[in-house]
Amino acid sequence: MLDQLPSQPDSVTPSRWLVSCDRWLTAAVDVLASCLVLAEIAVLLSGVLARYVFHAPLIWTDELAAILFLWLGMFGAVIALRQGSHMRMTAILGRLAPARRAGVETFAQAAPLAFLILILPAAFAYAHEEAAVTTPALQISNAWRSAALPIGLALMLLTGCLRTLRDGSPQRRLGLAAILAGATALAASFGPFLQGLGNLNLVLFFVVILVGLVFAAVPIAFAFGLASFGYIALATTAPVIVVAGRMEEGMSPLILLAIPLFVFLGLLIEMTGMAKAMVAFMASLLGHVRGGLSYVLIGAMYLVSGISGSKDADMAAVAPALFPEMRERGADPGDLVALLAATGAQTETIPPSLVLLTIGSVTGISISALFTGGLLPALVVGSALCAVVWSRSRAPGAAIPLPRASGAEIGRALLLALPALALPFVIRAAVVEGVATATEVSTIGIVYATIVGLLLYRQFDWRRLGPMLVETADLSGAILLIIGAATAMSWGLTQSGFSAGLAAFMAGLPGGAPVLLAVTVAFFVVLGSVLEGIPAIVLFGPLLFPVAKLAGIHEVHYAMVVVLAMGIGLFAPPFGVGYYAACAIGRVSPDAGMRPIGGYLVALLVGTALVAACPWISTGLLR
Repeated sequence: MLDQLPSQPDSVTPSRWLVSCDRWLTAAVDVLASCLVLAEIAVLLSGVLARYVFHAPLIWTDELAAILFLWLGMFGAVIALRQGSHMRMTAILGRLAPARRAGVETFAQAAPLAFLILILPAAFAYAHEEAAVTTPALQISNAWRSAALPIGLALMLLTGCLRTLRDGSPQRRLGLAAILAGATALAASFGPFLQGLGNLNLVLFFVVILVGLVFAAVPIAFAFGLASFGYIALATTAPVIVVAGRMEEGMSPLILLAIPLFVFLGLLIEMTGMAKAMVAFMASLLGHVRGGLSYVLIGAMYLVSGISGSKDADMAAVAPALFPEMRERGADPGDLVALLAATGAQTETIPPSLVLLTIGSVTGISISALFTGGLLPALVVGSALCAVVWSRSRAPGAAIPLPRASGAEIGRALLLALPALALPFVIRAAVVEGVATATEVSTIGIVYATIVGLLLYRQFDWRRLGPMLVETADLSGAILLIIGAATAMSWGLTQSGFSAGLAAFMAGLPGGAPVLLAVTVAFFVVLGSVLEGIPAIVLFGPLLFPVAKLAGIHEVHYAMVVVLAMGIGLFAPPFGVGYYAACAIGRVSPDAGMRPIGGYLVALLVGTALVAACPWISTGLLR
């Protein structure tokens, strides 16, 4: 179970109007979010059919999908707040005495409300400014899209307030109000002093305050948002409207639409019985091997990686199909989500990778060379992960392997699984042959899974569609809000001049290529935990790749080291956004994966070190 923000059973009987308001708000948001998921599928699928079947492209489908996507993300974030799906770290909270824990939980509930109150005026101002912009294809005001941010934030604030009024005792409500008022007054009084500290504010806001918020069990998205808003509002002269703008920018890339669509596809695969058929076949092959399905997870991520262009979507395509059966066979949920996050980092170099495409575009390196060079590094790192799986599968308490299947059993399982096993190849073929883009291809998978479920497996429970659509929006909103808040934080870091100083430092390092590669690994592991891969490459690629070239490092080799190191940071707790996305997708508490992921992180670092030490792994396949 995911950790939820607590609701206190303080023997408070909520008034009838509060219950009625909460019920109506819940129903309205659920229906709207579900309709948006269906609308996205219909819009993207119509674009594929019009372009590939009827040879009459619709120029407005991507634009409409992008507008609807931001609304879907914000409504999903509202659902996630109501259901407690926003990820948070409770490792320290669980060790506190009951009285102290109650105080920390009150603070953890007040912090999101504080952020929502602070950001709302900026969000409305940003939407007002965007109203003057006209969209190129639909020729409508961009306010139709940008209004999603303030309306979604306002609905989150309303949801949080209703929950507090409905479930909280008078003492709890008073405590929340005192925390909000005290924090606002304290921040305002220190504003002039902070502006004189210069870049020391980076340490204060993005290390001290952020660490404090994360370990105080504040949901990760709101911890990122508060740290970013506080830095920009109190330590810089930039208008706070940029926080809202960067949040919208982070949640808007159309490629991220693959996340909810692949989440829905994963749920559909499970509901139609395709997942059970695939896992049964793979179990017949590897079930008698200790840790066999963990090897399947590593291989499946290698297979589907890059299809969607998003690591979150890749994980969403694999985890729902494998996790239920793996749990039934005795796998530890914490180890499962730790391995899922580790495979997300492992497959960052597999083409077609958006990070590799970005490196090629900003540095001039051949994209085909990058795609070729990325295959072996992922295999090396994957082999390191397999070594950890092998070791853990032999530890006491590990999942018990199944009896070896006979040839006839394997054949029957293969026959049943063939339609399901064909799905990854259908999806990849659709991308390679140009039938659909990386964003659109999930709709083809959804149609395929629906047809197979109805006609072949004959397992299609129409009653489950509604909850599946709500779950899709819930999970997507939790992930997208983290990405949006992290984008705002990355803007604050770059505007401080941090990037230019870094380039000068790297160029002046003694020791040549080995030292530069070692520092690069350390730097990009840290950087990957606070910046998404594409923004980090855009900011630092043009600065650091020339430095590496002067040191005699092959540009493709350096690219692989950078991407793998950044992937480790992206999926390493406590700050790696990808780790919390993996936990959300796997429906596992972040605390459960903290201990198991340590061994996998060591394997990732060992694999990355091998890639850095042996240039041939990255360049051996190049002509």
